[in-house]
Amino acid sequence: MIIGREEEIAKLNSAANSGKAEFVAVYGRRRIGKTFLIRQTFGRFSFEHTGIRKRGTAKQLEEFAKSLAAQGYPRCKRPVDWYEAFDFLKELLVGKGEGRKIVFLDECPWMDTPKSDFVGALDHFWNGWASARSDIMLIICGSATSWVIEKIVDDYGGLHNRLTRQIYLRPFTLSECEALVRANGHVMNRDQILEGYMIMGGVPYYWDLLRKDIGFAQNIDALFFAAHGELSEEFDHLFLSLFRKPKLYISIIRALGTRKCGMTRNEIIAAIGATGNGMLTRALKELAQCDFIRVYAEPGRRKRDLIYQLIDNYVLFYFRFIDGQTNLMPNFWSVSQTTQAVRVWCGLAFERVALQHVAAIKRKLGISGVVTRTYGWRFQGDGETNAGAQIDLVIDRDDKVVNLCEMKYTAGPFSITDEYDRRLKVKREVYAEQTGTKSAIHLTMVSAHGLKANANAFDVQSVITLDDLFRE
Repeated sequence: MIIGREEEIAKLNSAANSGKAEFVAVYGRRRIGKTFLIRQTFGRFSFEHTGIRKRGTAKQLEEFAKSLAAQGYPRCKRPVDWYEAFDFLKELLVGKGEGRKIVFLDECPWMDTPKSDFVGALDHFWNGWASARSDIMLIICGSATSWVIEKIVDDYGGLHNRLTRQIYLRPFTLSECEALVRANGHVMNRDQILEGYMIMGGVPYYWDLLRKDIGFAQNIDALFFAAHGELSEEFDHLFLSLFRKPKLYISIIRALGTRKCGMTRNEIIAAIGATGNGMLTRALKELAQCDFIRVYAEPGRRKRDLIYQLIDNYVLFYFRFIDGQTNLMPNFWSVSQTTQAVRVWCGLAFERVALQHVAAIKRKLGISGVVTRTYGWRFQGDGETNAGAQIDLVIDRDDKVVNLCEMKYTAGPFSITDEYDRRLKVKREVYAEQTGTKSAIHLTMVSAHGLKANANAFDVQSVITLDDLFRE
């Protein structure tokens, strides 16, 4: 059963029924459900093949020949190269007769071994034959997002602008994770689902690993902290699968992990000792396309001063509690629930979840149809006459309203004390003065369990609760 993915399924079915040649790329991070989506949508293919990780060209071609033979091609010899392999594929497809022919090539980056000219042969197959036929739908897929973007999506050679559709699979929302939890038969309340999201993000595979016979904290221990836990070494696997040369990407991620509010490009360069070349530009772009980082421009800043902020839940959990640790207790999470370290982490993690659910916040505010710009904002101040201020989420609306959003995670309703109320008003005043905005400024609290009723609560124009973040 497919949870969510309605838009992606609609795109795939539209391509299948278009009556013309279709070249579709489906990509996304490791464990996000790309292959599952495609197989569940179509069930059977005219031809299907999956590349083999860390094997050379000869083995890739040998396995391709086996797939051809298993799916009806009479010749079983190994092709001499990818050009001959695709010639064999053409013969197989022609022999299928009338009707739509869907070809699914999974893990294409693994097939593109050094000096194999896989991309050139794919280019020749599509441009020289398939694109001229109305009965072919070619789907390529791969976890190595950098390969898909560089070699297919942004290619300036023979495949430039040849994709008819591209589908990027994003992580699940809170609502979709809740649907998956229910479908898997788990008994979890929304606070536990939120905690799971703060740890694992919206990666369906991670959620599928949860066991029903133990509690949530015990599940986290078993997956992350027990010896040989299934996700204890996921960090290395994740970046190796996504990026062929992951060193630069990991350096950027580690640098951003030290700065809650994010960094400018120049600050990243200084932190990792890199040069501001095209490789850095591409790495930042791909990290954003994979939803590891959030990129935004603050009002009044130059384009070169874009802010890059790490918001991936799993990576930040890994940095905080696993990275560099030795001799972690196998029941670490179960015994750490009431510690100050976990409480601080919960507050920061909830902020990230809110940033990942801006659409839900806009729905609650009733502005889904209003054009908005979202960003973080900070003003350092001088500590004397000018107060500083930091706002993690600003929703700047075309209807002349600005929502300054404060995110707070507490076990019960959050109480706005006199001191906190004063700080909120200072933030509003500093933002108005420094940005020169003419819009009305609304204070908005994103609080998991709402606000405690007191006089200060009336100074807030809008309240977003955890239940609101779960609503589609």
